[in-house]
Amino acid sequence: MSQSKVKLGHRLEAAIVWLLIRALRPLRPETASRIGGGVAAAIGPLIPTSRIADQNLRLAMPELDAAARQRIVRDCWRNLGQTAAELVCMDRIRETETGPGYKFIGWEENIAPALKNGTGGPSIFITGHIANWEITPPAAFTRGLDVGFMYRAASNPLVNEMILRLREANSGRKVTMFPKGGAGARAAYAHLFKGGHLGLLVDQKLDTGIAAPFFGHEAMTMDAMAAFALKFRCPVFPVHVVRVAPARLHIICEPPMPLPDTGDKKADTLALTTQMNQTLERWIREAPGAWLWLHRRWPKALYRR
Repeated sequence: MSQSKVKLGHRLEAAIVWLLIRALRPLRPETASRIGGGVAAAIGPLIPTSRIADQNLRLAMPELDAAARQRIVRDCWRNLGQTAAELVCMDRIRETETGPGYKFIGWEENIAPALKNGTGGPSIFITGHIANWEITPPAAFTRGLDVGFMYRAASNPLVNEMILRLREANSGRKVTMFPKGGAGARAAYAHLFKGGHLGLLVDQKLDTGIAAPFFGHEAMTMDAMAAFALKFRCPVFPVHVVRVAPARLHIICEPPMPLPDTGDKKADTLALTTQMNQTLERWIREAPGAWLWLHRRWPKALYRR
């Protein structure tokens, strides 16, 4: 495909995304979420990418039958549509005990004391593409915690720019973001060195990193979290989101992960990365339809069995 055609495709895709943003923006967040989820749940399972999700489920949860896998794939698409729609309205999704909005569970018990004892930083927050993962940074900012985070840019640069603008509009400020890759990793390291807080989405497949068990199979996994945590001996907080209803979210904050300290850097890195994957697996098993199953997570050879 020529570069001109690629650019035209990007422009057309960006135009559709822009129209959807304009259509959803005036709606109440719960209404936008319901519409986005319904459309995605109806269309998504028909898209060829859904076959990857089914293959992933066969590998991760072989005990599921075809009907159960189909339900999870549909729920996966529904959640993705809800998350995208909520991103458009996120500046109006606020902390609340009841009804639409978000609620922290475990912040006062697990995060506030550790941050106070650690003089405020550095610290690392790990999460995955579970429920509405986009809510965590702006929600943390309302509690006085400015979390910079690493991100993977969308393949369409025009759409990527829209997403970045939405994130900043939702937070009402310039957001600290580090693109995935060597330069981004070095910038994230410098951010921690200065006492900053770093958020990491740690459930994506990488070409680099280390092989660590995930749902019973070795998977190439980000080792930056372990490398940073062991270097700075800083707290690592597991945080994930549970979707209760459209635009109604619980942000679950768990105690800091114990950091190994055997003196063997390689072994400690693998141990902490394995602990991270076990945490992710636990969250996903609790609500499999809330995870993003649409990308190949394991080595290609496993998909050819």
